[in-house]
Amino acid sequence: MTLFVSDAHLGRGSRDATREAERDLVAMLRAHEDKVLGGGRLVLLGDVFDQWIEYRHLAPKEGLRLLGLLADWCDRGAEVDYLVGNRDPWHVDLLEREIGVRLWRGAWAGEMDGTRAYIAHGDGLDRPSRVLSRFLHRLQPLVRHPHTARLYRMCLPGDSGYAFARWVSHRFGTDGTPDAESAQRVGDAARGLLRETDADLVVMGHSHAATLEATDHGTYLNTGYWFGARTFGRLDPVHPHDDASGPVRASLLRWTDGAAETLRAPSPALL
Repeated sequence: MTLFVSDAHLGRGSRDATREAERDLVAMLRAHEDKVLGGGRLVLLGDVFDQWIEYRHLAPKEGLRLLGLLADWCDRGAEVDYLVGNRDPWHVDLLEREIGVRLWRGAWAGEMDGTRAYIAHGDGLDRPSRVLSRFLHRLQPLVRHPHTARLYRMCLPGDSGYAFARWVSHRFGTDGTPDAESAQRVGDAARGLLRETDADLVVMGHSHAATLEATDHGTYLNTGYWFGARTFGRLDPVHPHDDASGPVRASLLRWTDGAAETLRAPSPALL
């Protein structure tokens, strides 16, 4: 089993809202703990934090319960992957060296649970229509570059750097409501990857629009917006007695009232 979560945006909104989103996330992960520790995998698809500006000896306070769980799982041999998003790219070494998570600064492609997969946060793959959005889109590689992060930390140390990032987020960011145009762009990019690569499964976040779509070329799964909707994705093995040609099925779920409910019927078995 592989579990996919994105866009928890810990640090967004009030402290109570962040803490509730984090506690629900930890509860959902604990509910899947036996399967993850028993040979499964957790993939965090970026924007887990609303801002993540890590300094050499300092890191944000948000998400301590989540980080504690991840450290415990990694100590017990779990596979945990973290693909950075557009909101949380400035990691140094806390997750990798101290916690044991595998950190990816770009897309990941390869075999996962017996199926060919392409995994990405989802930003940078679509082309916005508005002029300002296209300009910011072109700046993304520069903003995410380690040298840019190092310069930022040198010029704005500690609390000043974090406070400025929060101001920019609140001033120019959105409230997280899914945008139909953005969801269409990310979906088009995913469908293009299914057509043009050997991937049978494309998994993304970023658009905040939870999606499970079977196409002629494979399956597109978008994990949606954990902070606002508590949605997540899962790959489950197909049982031998099932009439299926592939090893796994993708599902889209929501965590509600302490349990997982299926939002979209599982996809056809992936080849």
